[in-house]
Amino acid sequence: MKRPLSCVSGHAVRDKFHAPYKYGWKSSRLVHTMTAMMAYNRISRWSGAIGICAIVAIIRPAYAEPRAVVELFTSQGCSSCPPADKVIGELAKDPEVIALSMPIDYWDYLGWKDTLADSRFSARQKAYSQMRGDRDVYTPQVVVNGSTHLIGSDRAGIENAIRTTERSGDVMSVPVTLSLSGKQINVSVAAAKAPTAARGEVWICSISKAVPISIGRGENRGREITYHNVVRNLLKVGDWTGSSGSWTVPLENITRDGVDAAVVYVQDGNREKPGPMLGAAFTSLH
Repeated sequence: MKRPLSCVSGHAVRDKFHAPYKYGWKSSRLVHTMTAMMAYNRISRWSGAIGICAIVAIIRPAYAEPRAVVELFTSQGCSSCPPADKVIGELAKDPEVIALSMPIDYWDYLGWKDTLADSRFSARQKAYSQMRGDRDVYTPQVVVNGSTHLIGSDRAGIENAIRTTERSGDVMSVPVTLSLSGKQINVSVAAAKAPTAARGEVWICSISKAVPISIGRGENRGREITYHNVVRNLLKVGDWTGSSGSWTVPLENITRDGVDAAVVYVQDGNREKPGPMLGAAFTSLH
């Protein structure tokens, strides 16, 4: 039976189906710089009666290290999700934020099978809720830095969650670097900056930066929606124990049609019990 309109935290939501998904049943409650400088000299020469050599110094900022990983759990069958998908697209333009779309599959039975969904993302979302102890699993839901969840379309709330979570000493404190070398990706994770009890796992994600989808049925039928930084695959690279480490990942292990970027993140805990994000990096593959 279709669910009525819900209103949460002042947000009216036209959502008939997307109340919290609680492990097989649904509830009617919708839980909705610069770090471095690079300088280079451009030398221009003019010829004439008197030769003149001008040196123009141009200063450009290097990308800052990411301060947040924002994961959106979304679905093509969710009428409340397109505004959140748009927010992720906006956040993806910020070099200080690694924004990821993780399409879930638990709404597939409602009339439209999500063409990007992966059951591993549904399991990841559930694992987050179990770690929090709140059992809140819904769409569109974002998880910020592995620790705070909120409605995915709440841009101001996401910005506030980023500021709040980064106050923790361990969150996004571990430098991570990615580099392409021939047919492999080199992954380096630095040692902890200070003694810490954090221990985690290193994962690499295959990313499609922009995927336009025409939806034929369900609540979003007739719409074309572009999904941003869609995770197409997840592979564990190794374990991080607080010491520095390096790994190589063959490109063939992560590339597939449409994959044009990669993200590596270091997260406290493990796949079944994910904790705060400790560090991350993004790189384009083309």
